[in-house]
Amino acid sequence: MAEQPREITDVDTLRALAHPLRLRILDAVGLYGPLTATEVAERVGESPANCSWHLRQLARYGFVAEAGGGTGRQRPWRLVTDGHRWGEGEESPELARAGDAAAQVLLDLEYRKLRDWMAVRRQQSPAWRDAGFFNQFIGWYTADELGELKEELRSLFGRHLDRLTDPAARPPGSRPVRLMAWGVPEVDGPVVGGADAGQDTEHGPVVGDADAERNGQR
Repeated sequence: MAEQPREITDVDTLRALAHPLRLRILDAVGLYGPLTATEVAERVGESPANCSWHLRQLARYGFVAEAGGGTGRQRPWRLVTDGHRWGEGEESPELARAGDAAAQVLLDLEYRKLRDWMAVRRQQSPAWRDAGFFNQFIGWYTADELGELKEELRSLFGRHLDRLTDPAARPPGSRPVRLMAWGVPEVDGPVVGGADAGQDTEHGPVVGDADAERNGQR
């Protein structure tokens, strides 16, 4: 079971994540890392100098770390696979805006990846084509029940987290799989008994790690 994710309550940390290129960098490091800034640049189509600067910013806020060895732009970086969540409890307006911006950038990336899969799924092997999925369902839950479902999904998504950083743990035939799940109340729907429910947002493998936790991606 995955460890409890880091709760982000700092505006600057959320702003560091709310950047499309940085999420692409986190994807590259999570899927192909450890990588140097030069290798990241080859993956994301940006200059090594630009990627080096963004990697240092991501490291400053705990999303990547040095993997050891090398100097300057030739030092490799690894993904920090702690999950990250934000948006729970009381927030200042500034923190709420930063969290919403980070969530939007994350969702934009994942929507694009879903569309990429839908465009090519017919060319995939039958096994992978049939294994890939997205589900839609409407059910009636209390806030507590929805919170329980969130934790169950987080546990399921995190059960192979070690494979992100340990290639030896990846079984033959495995490939990167992006996992997302939604469980949000119908805004204008009826409420049994008139009870109200709070709202929260989670993100986590940045690779981006997503609950929608960004697990060091994420």
